Amino acid sequence: MTIFYQKSVLTGEKMLSEEESKHCAQVLRHQKGDEILIFDGNGGKHRAVLTQVSKKSCVFDLIESKYAPKKKFFIHLAIAPTKNVDRMEWLIEKLSEIGVDKVTFLQTQHSERKKLRLERLEKKAISAMKQSGNPFLLQINELTPIDQFISDTSTDIKLIAHVDDSYEHITSKLQANSSTTLLIGPEGDFSMEEVQKAKNADFQTVSLGENTLRTETAGFVACCIVNSINRY
Repeated sequence: MTIFYQKSVLTGEKMLSEEESKHCAQVLRHQKGDEILIFDGNGGKHRAVLTQVSKKSCVFDLIESKYAPKKKFFIHLAIAPTKNVDRMEWLIEKLSEIGVDKVTFLQTQHSERKKLRLERLEKKAISAMKQSGNPFLLQINELTPIDQFISDTSTDIKLIAHVDDSYEHITSKLQANSSTTLLIGPEGDFSMEEVQKAKNADFQTVSLGENTLRTETAGFVACCIVNSINRY
């Protein structure tokens, strides 16, 4: 069954957005009477039947609503955006597929990008949510100064990945069924001043292995490791 996204399924108008309606009517060629599945991004899976179909407004009636149980763990990735936006789009897509909960983009001393448009990244997250069948939409936060993020963060486990042979591997710091924040720096890594500020705020320094990873690779690998500790 085709999946669409509508944030306010139960409280809003029973109508797909113009963009989703266009996809429904023109690309997928759905017709009146067809059943569709609507995700609200908060765990809701809503079966519906189309009652009116046009390229600008597809109206529906709800048939059934079910809710997926929330996970017992939480993953928040805070990462410096790369200069190449395509690499961040790839990362958002993959994080959505594996079920990461939240991403915050960081302004750091060595950041390659000072501005970021979130609209396209949010569309990537919605598309990946529908493709993967994960009913929880990845939350994407705007660029945030690292000092502000460090002082405002409160989770069970707080980790900062940094290139240093003396650090323990990330797996030694993880616990199942916990909320975890992961800090990943830019290609030039965090400055030592930033690392020290994070440590002062109870972040633990960790290694992601012997090889030096690209920013988006490091973010994805770290989240996969946390996922595996909790799921398997």
